[in-house]
Amino acid sequence: MYKKILVAVDGSDISRKTLKIAVDEAKVWGSDLTVVYVLETGMFEDIPADQKMEYIRNLFEQQGNNVFEYAEDLGKEAGVSVDTIFKEGHAGIEIIHAAEETGADLIVVGSHGRSDIEQILLGSVSAHVVRHSKISTLVVRV
Repeated sequence: MYKKILVAVDGSDISRKTLKIAVDEAKVWGSDLTVVYVLETGMFEDIPADQKMEYIRNLFEQQGNNVFEYAEDLGKEAGVSVDTIFKEGHAGIEIIHAAEETGADLIVVGSHGRSDIEQILLGSVSAHVVRHSKISTLVVRV
């Protein structure tokens, strides 16, 4: 039924569970799987650029690379092909763009991200994707 699945990850334990479910779905359907990590640049817009901010940004980029390695390992174990995409911007918008760019016919997102505070500050990414995407979306409750 699904040929191309896109799963959004943020490095949290919740997104790792979401990733495992996406890998399982891709295996069941014989789908290609794309993993997207979005560096939420809205967190940095009003903060002056300095070495500390560059350090924090690098930490988030490294976190994305670590998640990609984990995703590739999970995919290999399950016999699922995994591609990765790193984006910057508003997470909800960029997830939808990535799904459209890859021709995904299913988006998989976690019900919430890293923390309740981030959800309040940034808005609910999963709610944004569900509301604005024209692509079927699976929200994983964790």
